[in-house]
Amino acid sequence: MDLYSRVNILDGRAVRLPHGDVHEAIALDADPLERARGWVAKGATRIQIVDLNAAAYGDYRNRPLIHGIIEALDIPVQVAGGIRSPQEASRMIEAGAWRVVMGTAAIEEQVMAWELFRTYPGKVAVSLDVLPDEELVVRGWTAHSGRFLEEVLIELSAGGAAAYLVSEAGRDALEEPPNFGVLRRALAIVDEPVIAAGGARNLADLEALYELEVDGKRLGGVIVGREVTAGRFTVNQAAQVLHDD
Repeated sequence: MDLYSRVNILDGRAVRLPHGDVHEAIALDADPLERARGWVAKGATRIQIVDLNAAAYGDYRNRPLIHGIIEALDIPVQVAGGIRSPQEASRMIEAGAWRVVMGTAAIEEQVMAWELFRTYPGKVAVSLDVLPDEELVVRGWTAHSGRFLEEVLIELSAGGAAAYLVSEAGRDALEEPPNFGVLRRALAIVDEPVIAAGGARNLADLEALYELEVDGKRLGGVIVGREVTAGRFTVNQAAQVLHDD
């Protein structure tokens, strides 16, 4: 199982979002590249970059910085935030991103997403924010989509999505356990990698995510970030739990 370490970038700095709100961002490092290198040195096998300016404001000022991070690292870099058009997806993939992650656009503009999946096979993942009743929310958790996990996964899989980042909308990753039921549901529906993107409270949660299995299928990865920053566990400890070398 792959271990992804998250680097959130806002106004050129690495930040932490205590409650998922860019207005509450806490600066962590003036140099996101050094933060990413730190994750790699501690055992991360994948880096997940989230461009918060692009996601929240449609402002792409961080793109040159992200290009530099991709070029500097020797492990795959997955980029999320502001991937809403074929042009932006192409720009990041051609800059060397291992994968790009679409969110709302993949749900609301399915034809465009399917064309991207075909143009860049294996390169376009989709982020899904799920409520307890399995409805998907969009636009940074601010709007109900009226679509539900099963139907959307079936459509995305038919279209050729590379992977799915599943998180639980509204959940506090430091206080509440992962929604294992939603992750089991996703594993049961698709054969492409399902990545637990909502975080984990502790090493016990990570162990449970590692052991989760449905019909012989297991999670393709786990994304960690503020749990490590908050001191719940280290990347090294997480890598050991997930049996990464």
